[in-house]
Amino acid sequence: MRRSLPLVTLAFPLLWATWARSERPQTVQGADAELTIERQKLPARPVLDAYLGPLRLEGAWQYRSPNQRISGYSALVALKDGRLRAFSDSGEVLSFPRPPGPGSGARTVSLRFSLPRNDKAGRDVESVAFDPKTGRQWVALEGSNRIVRLSPKLRETGHVHPAGMARWGRNSGAEAMARLRDGRFVVIREVTTSILESRRHEALLFAGDPVDHPVAQAFHFEGPDNFSVVDMAVLPDGRALVLMRRLLWPLPMRYAGRIVLADTAQIRPGTVWRSTPVASLASVLPGDNFEAIAAVPGKDGRIVVWLMSDDNAMRVLQRTLLWKLSVHPADLPGPR
Repeated sequence: MRRSLPLVTLAFPLLWATWARSERPQTVQGADAELTIERQKLPARPVLDAYLGPLRLEGAWQYRSPNQRISGYSALVALKDGRLRAFSDSGEVLSFPRPPGPGSGARTVSLRFSLPRNDKAGRDVESVAFDPKTGRQWVALEGSNRIVRLSPKLRETGHVHPAGMARWGRNSGAEAMARLRDGRFVVIREVTTSILESRRHEALLFAGDPVDHPVAQAFHFEGPDNFSVVDMAVLPDGRALVLMRRLLWPLPMRYAGRIVLADTAQIRPGTVWRSTPVASLASVLPGDNFEAIAAVPGKDGRIVVWLMSDDNAMRVLQRTLLWKLSVHPADLPGPR
């Protein structure tokens, strides 16, 4: 996960891609996880409204583990069984009940990929796409610029090195990925296109499962000035919430966050996909380095939005936080 302001990126995608399926079933190792959960005190409603706009912050919790490494989460999936599943940049997966339920019943799994490399580049999951009908998941490994398809049991069933991601860098790559309702996939690069361009990020549109459709069409995503793209979640109506982050101060690390809205129906190859600001994740809120977002239908027509922070394995200086927000789609900016 890149921690600084945008650097110069390299050339646009080539028109080739490499593709491979796993030659043998991959194994995963799992264990029960012991979690402690501490509910965070929230600011007064007028303060929340001033920063979060139409989003309602319903709760915030800090997660710790007394005897296991529970940290570094950069991607999040809301499962149909009521649990959340978080993916870390070390290839660890934590599945746990959604709060305010008990901290028991959590489980960790170590992903095992087919490529024979055990360094961070070979395990650095920074984004995930999810198909709720089949339970399949696709993870993007930033260090190797690779997309890996996983079965519902988290076993690798295929992988691809998309040509469009080949030159995205080892620490500035595919931070946001989502599967659209029609089966297409969107992937957005973390950094902007150059040091002189502070708003536009390279992005790719795949016609379907990237393992089966590896040749993507390029476009650009436009967000607020000097913010990195860190994750995205597609809403039931086809619009997407894109989570963005900016490093304000290096030691100790302090971050600002943004949530913006963009309509996936407006994505066109070769053009700019523009966004509208929705919320500001300011320091007066119980926040940290938010890198993961998931959205699912809730009650009374509202959408539940989950945010999770990456503590960069610095549990003394940073925290693993989970937010629960909700919003009615009609209250979001723009037509729908």
